[in-house]
Amino acid sequence: MPSATVHLVRHGEVHNPDRVLYGRIPGYHLSELGHRMAADIGDWFAGEARASGRTPALLVSSSLQRARETAAPIGQALSLEPGIDDRFIEATNHFEGDSRVARQLWKPRHWPFLLNPLRPSWGEPYRSQVSRMSEGILELRDRAVELGGEGAEAIVVSHQLPIWVTRLSAEGRPLWHDPRQRECTLTSVTSLHFERGQSVPRVEYREPNAALLAHASNLPGA
Repeated sequence: MPSATVHLVRHGEVHNPDRVLYGRIPGYHLSELGHRMAADIGDWFAGEARASGRTPALLVSSSLQRARETAAPIGQALSLEPGIDDRFIEATNHFEGDSRVARQLWKPRHWPFLLNPLRPSWGEPYRSQVSRMSEGILELRDRAVELGGEGAEAIVVSHQLPIWVTRLSAEGRPLWHDPRQRECTLTSVTSLHFERGQSVPRVEYREPNAALLAHASNLPGA
């Protein structure tokens, strides 16, 4: 296993006054605060690069607008052109487009989608998300090493649920979880450190924009 790091960044706050579970619905863009978060996370990565003397070799995001808008200032700060890779896209969800999802659960038409929370039956299986994310991460890791040598870094801008289940898998924990307990805040950085002699990556979690989170609207599952 080559020595390298892949940073998984969740997008910034989305303009979503109706608190819709937007999933893969197009057109959901960053709020004013979300743009500030994106700019600040770009500055943070630039500061990390100056401190280490090494700039990440690659930057990609999912194709969803909120991810691309978060990746753009990171690319500007690091002089990287963001690529698009939909292996890092948000998970599908039966409740996509609904608001006040908790109230929807009492409607009989939704019950067939609630039979197996371990899979889960209401959307893309957790294992499917881990599989596509892991495939993209390993490919990105190897490309980064080709470009930057041992210890190279890459950045992925993705979404809360795919990032969280990928972390759970790397840490050997069950993939089923309570969405309210995810440790993956807006513009947080979940770093997977691949080290020689180790069969699984070491996980590091950071919240460079912690000071802004108190002012953000954070909808679980979005």
